[in-house]
Amino acid sequence: MMNGSLRIIDPCAPRAYTTLDDMHGLGGTEATVLRIARSLAGTQDVTVEQAVRDAHDVADGLRFVPMNLMRTAGRTIIVINSWKVALICRRRNPDARICVWQHVVPGRHNRQMGADLADAGITIICVSHSLAATVRRLLPGGVEVTAIHNPVADDLLADATPRDPDLLLFASSPHKGMDQVARAFATLHRTLPGLRLELADPGYLAWNIGAFPEGVVALGTLTHAGVIAKMRQALCVFYPQTRFAETFGLVIAEANAVGCPALVHRGLGANDEVVSDASQCVDGADSAAIADRIIAWRKTPPMVTLRPQFRLASVLADWRGFLAQSAACSTAHELVGAPLPGHRTPAGNRPKVAHNQPQVVP
Repeated sequence: MMNGSLRIIDPCAPRAYTTLDDMHGLGGTEATVLRIARSLAGTQDVTVEQAVRDAHDVADGLRFVPMNLMRTAGRTIIVINSWKVALICRRRNPDARICVWQHVVPGRHNRQMGADLADAGITIICVSHSLAATVRRLLPGGVEVTAIHNPVADDLLADATPRDPDLLLFASSPHKGMDQVARAFATLHRTLPGLRLELADPGYLAWNIGAFPEGVVALGTLTHAGVIAKMRQALCVFYPQTRFAETFGLVIAEANAVGCPALVHRGLGANDEVVSDASQCVDGADSAAIADRIIAWRKTPPMVTLRPQFRLASVLADWRGFLAQSAACSTAHELVGAPLPGHRTPAGNRPKVAHNQPQVVP
């Protein structure tokens, strides 16, 4: 029996997606949305709305529909990344629990979102505790901010695949510091000329780093299974860049899940939170520290695993707890007419929404 109506709105994806086999040109955000939505579909009536979708579809117990912000629907409404879309949803759905599922760091030009979301009784759910801390620091206004991690499949485990001590893997979009990673590898390659760095990307941005250094091999866009197979073979995921802050780092978590360490910059984004031990963190600008770590790992590969709180079963428990709270709040509101948690308006009044927000925000 369904215990609630869940509406997930994605205004941001560059194209429609329906299954995990349909991820070409997309990234971890869309894969996470599908994993969570599909897993919740057994106990929730789940609809996924996408701004770029032009036809209805059904798959894995989910309904996929074109985004329609004028619709009044959903006991709980979760909007991917767009606070302005969340505010429009509040106008049409005054009694729903509404959340922004934040997968990116808000830009400084969006500082007003904190106060506006707080006034509208809208929660921000971040994909890591480090992102939640960043969002609280960036946004004045007392908006409620919490965190639920991105999930890694329960059956994604290490196997007996032999590791190639000469293979390093970069498996992210080029804009996530690939140019800096390539330069770090070029320096490392002078010390260890037998190494090679293989590059795999999700395919949503073009390469733009000029000629590849010696030892770098471009694999192009791989399937998710292809990326995991490379992780099983590689000495490590090689990611010593210091500029792009991962808000979670699903590639890092999945690498650890199959026993592959990730060499990441200490203190950047969610890196320290996601890697399973501190030995995977270095100063990404220190070429000697990078070389020392790779040399040590080639001699004795580290034993790494995934932090258990990132497993799908654990993340689902967090989501179910959150949604159960939503259901309880909605029931209480229906019975006594009280405002939902977070509303700053008197009982029975609709939460305020800034009047200068656009009517349609992609």
